[in-house]
Amino acid sequence: MKRTVLSSGVGARRRGGSALTSRTVLGVVLVAAVLVAGAVFVGLRAVGARPSGESLDLRSGELTYVDSAGLVRQAGRTGPACQRVDVAAGTLVCLRATAIPAQSEIVVFDAAGERLRLSEWGTPSRARVSPSGNVVMWTVFRAGDSYLGGVGTFSTTAGIYDLRSGAHFGSLEDFKLMVDGVEHTADDVNYWGITFTRDDRTFYATAASGGKTWLVRGSLDTRVLTSVRENVECPSLSPDGSRIAYKFRTGDLWRLHVLDLVSGNDVPLAETRHLDDQPQWLDDSFVAYGRDKGIWKVPASGGGSPELVHADAASPAVAR
Repeated sequence: MKRTVLSSGVGARRRGGSALTSRTVLGVVLVAAVLVAGAVFVGLRAVGARPSGESLDLRSGELTYVDSAGLVRQAGRTGPACQRVDVAAGTLVCLRATAIPAQSEIVVFDAAGERLRLSEWGTPSRARVSPSGNVVMWTVFRAGDSYLGGVGTFSTTAGIYDLRSGAHFGSLEDFKLMVDGVEHTADDVNYWGITFTRDDRTFYATAASGGKTWLVRGSLDTRVLTSVRENVECPSLSPDGSRIAYKFRTGDLWRLHVLDLVSGNDVPLAETRHLDDQPQWLDDSFVAYGRDKGIWKVPASGGGSPELVHADAASPAVAR
């Protein structure tokens, strides 16, 4: 079985100039600090045998999640240790911290076992796999640890990898950002929370700059990100591709909403408590999320009330 182990690099240069961004400078410092240890660690994992338990027999329609011990579970079966997980079309993406400070790894599994392993400096935040199972994406914190922080208090990096072609799209910082038809080149731009459409070329994500956040639509072909709507964070595309569940921010609180991409209709969901998670669709009717050390669901229509799906669990996903 072929397995790939790669490093995703240390960051991007600012678009339109040669000056390094502040997060790249921070990255160089961090990478230099762990270079020797990192080389040994990744090297050993690359040539060593696959660790015991690092696989999962994925079954369609089953809820997959991370339990309180940090292990992936599905219908009583136990999988690898992860902090964030997602599954689709027989592919599981696992995002987790490594033994090296300020480093994460993205590990991808399929029916044959481990398929890909990437190292990324930063701490785990979000992970997704496209509906086809062909593209994986992730977000890590590189400074700070909360999206509620003000401008300059946190830094994130979001990356994408195509499993079929082996194309590593690096960071979304390398893409061109267009806000209201004008290229946005500020130094403080952050991206997080990627979600893909079924064509494996188009995606949505959050962009933040100057105290504002936007839902952006991106293209792997053009490498352009275009603003769609303000105040949309951690988007999650519905299975039918027509709606986006997301976090709407009011002051220092987030509330779940669902946006209809065709009509523009926006519906607040019945979960009124503050939460910090990238929502996940259980199906076209229910949205799931992690809160209070448990997984909850709520109707996507805006009616009903929150219902506990699984206690002592996080990072919900449904294998399709």
